[in-house]
Amino acid sequence: MSSDPSFPPHSDGKRVVVALGGNAITRHGEAGLVDQDYANLRRSLLGVVDLVAAGFEVVLTHGNGPQVGNQMIRVEMARDSAPDLPLDVMVADLQGGLGYMIERVLRNQLLGRGLKTPVCTLLSLVEVDPEDPAMTRPTKFVGPAYDASEARALEAERGWKLVEDRGRGFRRVVPSPQPKAIVERDLIRTLTDAGALVIVTGGGGIPVSRSPTGDLNGVEAVIDKDMAAALLAYDVGAEDLYILTSVEHVMLDFETPEARPLARVEVAEMRRHLDAGQFPAGSMAPKVEAACRFLEAGGKRALITDIFALGAALEGHTGTWIVA
Repeated sequence: MSSDPSFPPHSDGKRVVVALGGNAITRHGEAGLVDQDYANLRRSLLGVVDLVAAGFEVVLTHGNGPQVGNQMIRVEMARDSAPDLPLDVMVADLQGGLGYMIERVLRNQLLGRGLKTPVCTLLSLVEVDPEDPAMTRPTKFVGPAYDASEARALEAERGWKLVEDRGRGFRRVVPSPQPKAIVERDLIRTLTDAGALVIVTGGGGIPVSRSPTGDLNGVEAVIDKDMAAALLAYDVGAEDLYILTSVEHVMLDFETPEARPLARVEVAEMRRHLDAGQFPAGSMAPKVEAACRFLEAGGKRALITDIFALGAALEGHTGTWIVA
């Protein structure tokens, strides 16, 4: 999973990577106002603070789906008044802005609990392979929706590829290559070893590729945040990976009369379900794939559950646990 052939040794403490879904910041149906986002974060991060209070070493990552969509709308509206922004710069901007918001809320909540854990946000570059087949097969929806005539005009004017997003209109699709290496891997590990709660690889990381001479170049792509979280968990030697989303369980036969939740599943069985197409692409499938990759690389446990059900899941009352 990593460029380092050996799995990093586990820390003396219980080290976990917590991957917050986009709903941790902006809930479905909300306008994404800053005050709304702060209110959501104050709820979403309570479980993270509980982990710190219980002695866990936490590395935190997060999505940026709703926020990058809003950012692209801003860029579009300002196109005639301000310079354009490439996707890697947008991701970097959001890593800084959202990281600041998360860090501020965490610092206040930790202080309120009498916890002195240092918190820091680290802009994180994630290397991808410029020859990844995904680079020529864009599939990741980004930005606002357009009608058919607007979509045709944008394709002709800007060279974008726009595809119908069912029920929403036509949206731009960009490549979503596999994460190859986290550039700041050693620094993240050093900060975590020193006792810091580090917020990293937001939005899947800032996508870069490396030239034959070793130079880093920005890439017009969006890396799947769950795949990046699995790589992050591997790189920092985490025992567990917690993927927090908007549902309490992974379901088999989702949206059918036979739908049933999974509680505890061995990774080999979960891999079979995944290969059989049990999980919707673009939503649950990447989360399950990320969990399986982490465990197949040497991790101990992966949890997929609702962001507000973390405590109940850790007590064994809910959530889908995938084990090696």
